[in-house]
Formats: sequence, structure tokens, C-alpha cells
Amino acid sequence: MSEMAFQPGSTHQVTLGNNPERSRDHNRRVVLDVVRRNGALGRMHIARLTHLTAQAIANIVDELVSENLLMETGRLRSGRGQPPIQFAVNPDGAMTMGIEMASDHMVATVLDLSGQPRSRRITPVSDTSPSQVIAHLRTELDSVRSTFKSRLLGIGVVMPGPFEIEGMTSVGPTTLPGWANIDAASLLSEACGEPVTVENDANAAAVGERFFGAGHTISSFAMVYFGAGLGLGMIQDGVPFRGAFGNAGEIGHVVVVPRGRVCPCGQHGCLERYASVHALREKLCDAGIPDCDFADFADLHAKRHPVLLEWMDETVTYLAPMIAMIENILDPETVILGGVLPDAIIDELIEKMGPLPISVASRRARALPRVMRGQTGQYTAALGAAALPLFEVVTPKLETAATSHTE
Repeated sequence: MSEMAFQPGSTHQVTLGNNPERSRDHNRRVVLDVVRRNGALGRMHIARLTHLTAQAIANIVDELVSENLLMETGRLRSGRGQPPIQFAVNPDGAMTMGIEMASDHMVATVLDLSGQPRSRRITPVSDTSPSQVIAHLRTELDSVRSTFKSRLLGIGVVMPGPFEIEGMTSVGPTTLPGWANIDAASLLSEACGEPVTVENDANAAAVGERFFGAGHTISSFAMVYFGAGLGLGMIQDGVPFRGAFGNAGEIGHVVVVPRGRVCPCGQHGCLERYASVHALREKLCDAGIPDCDFADFADLHAKRHPVLLEWMDETVTYLAPMIAMIENILDPETVILGGVLPDAIIDELIEKMGPLPISVASRRARALPRVMRGQTGQYTAALGAAALPLFEVVTPKLETAATSHTE
């Protein structure tokens, strides 16, 4: 296992390297991760942060430069002696593509190697059957290849879960019909000739927050994600926790109201029937306000519309105990709320939930609040989709240590 060490005045957590040659792939990820997080660094600085030998760093850096994954940025002029050459992640060295497939739209995104979004396109869809999703994916892939000349590291595809669960996968307005008993990753990889990683939307949202948002410096957190339904993504020790079949965190189908509202999954009183965007749209439609989107929600909130306020009160009633349950089971550093709701609504939901029920998180000395809003907004799952292949290439998988970007 890699060595754990702490640097005084630290601001970031990174994984330490292993010096044995058998850990070379891991060490490459460590170096890329350190440079991506800290910016331009010299070889000796990288060696100190990763606890790898100077020779190992020299070999790895030269290799990454030859592959266009790192680039020289000049010399750092500080102190006496020969200024060290600085290296940074080469944004144009590679790219990843992300597809978020929702029940009524598709979001296509491209990230460069530094993790910066290069493009984003939203396309309304009416048919999410496997054949149509394949057609959409091929169209987007052709467009990306014609626009970006960098090599493609992989494609992340995000779909609403749960996966391969009888009665839950292909029924109801928050799922994609026709995908039951299909190995989506294999089907899509074969169809487009590129490696495809498939993830549920809540887990992808957590990856998006880990890369770009509130979870950037948090190694273990849970994320309650408001998609069409309601899901839970989890980052444990810096990596996603998926469960044995990719369905960990399926809180939307936890029964919170015995003999409550009928759910398409066959149960009564599922959390998703009360605390979800679909439940909000149902309430608004019953009140004569159909087809609401993100901008409509913001406008209704600004006007303090009674139907929206009623949904918020109901959501808080059932979500607050669920958050305490998540804390008791997972003991995260914090719980992040995010998804396809305006920031103002999420902020008010958090405010309305206080004080939360007592849990193992009820400690006086806390570095973070028990609940906080995500920072990546309504595109968090789409960003997470594109980040999935990047996560596999530049993120190490062993212990983390705090580091400081100071010589």
C-alpha cells in the first residue's frame, strides 16, 4: 500500500506514489493528479509531494511529455542556481466525451485533459430505446471527432438507475424504457468503437462535484441528486462507491410513507414520489402549470408560488430524516445537495431542514456543515459523465495525503 504523510499548511489531498516498478500505472496517475491539482510544478517538487524518487519522477514526467499529456511551461525563477523546468497538464493532449441520457433530453459534453469543458450541447429526445441512443451517440461522436483533434480517452454515459432491477429499471417517467437485461457499456462500446463507462446519474453527479465543485477537496461525501427522480451518489476515499451492481444509493425507492402514493416500481410511499423534480412537476401540472423547466422553477421560486412552497415543505419533511440515515450508515464528511434545481431552491431546502435530526454527524467540532449545496448546477451529471474516463486516467486509487503548493 502507498505511504500516508501530511504536509504542514496543507490545502489539498493527493495520493502518494509507490516506488516499485509494478506500480507504474498508479504512479503515472499520481503524477498527473498532483500536477492537475497544483498547476505547474518542477520535478523535485513533484517528487516531494508524491514521495517518489527523483529518478522515478524523471522517467514518468519524460514519458508523459512524450505522450503529450504533460508539457513544459518554462523555468521557475526563484532563489539561486539553475531554475527548475516547470511541467503542467497539456489541455490539448487528450479529451473525454460525456453523454447524459435523460428521459426527455440528451446532454453531450467534452472535457480536455485539464478537466475544462470545451463544449456542451443539449438535444431534446423523444425515443430513448437502445437503437436510438446508439444513433444519437454515433452522431455526437462524429461531431466531436470533426471538431477536436486530440485523442479520445473514453466516453462516459450517464443514465438514470437503478440498473437491471425487475420492476424498477424500465417503468415510470424517471427511467429509460427498453434497457432491461442489457449490458449498456458493452453495447455502446461495440457500437461506437470506443471504451464506454456507464454510470447512474447520481454517482456521475458525485464525480462531477468531486472534479469541479464542492467536493474538490473532500475525500468522502454523499450527494443527494435531484434528477427526474432522486438518487444518492457517494465518494469514499476519493473514488465513487458503486455497490456490487452499480446501484448503491438508490434512496428514491426507500418507502417513507407506508401505504402512501403509488410508485411505478410497485411500492407505495417511495421517497421519490414526494421529494423529486418529477413530483414537483406533477404538483404544478395539477395546478394548471405544465411542462416546467429549470427557468420556470427559478421564476416560480422568485414569485413564492404556493405550489412550489408546498412541495418544498413536503420534500424537507421526508428528506431530512433520510439525510440523518445516510449519515448514520455512511458517516460522510458532508452531504451535498444538487441537481436540476436552481441554487436558490436548494439553498432554501437546506435552510428549511435545520436543525437536522440527531445522527453520528451531530458533532460540535465540524470542519464542514452537515449539508451543503453543490457548485456545478444543473449540468453536474453531464460534467460527471465526461469526467468518468478522466477519473480513470488521472485519479489514483490508493490512500490520500494532504499537500501544499509551496516550496
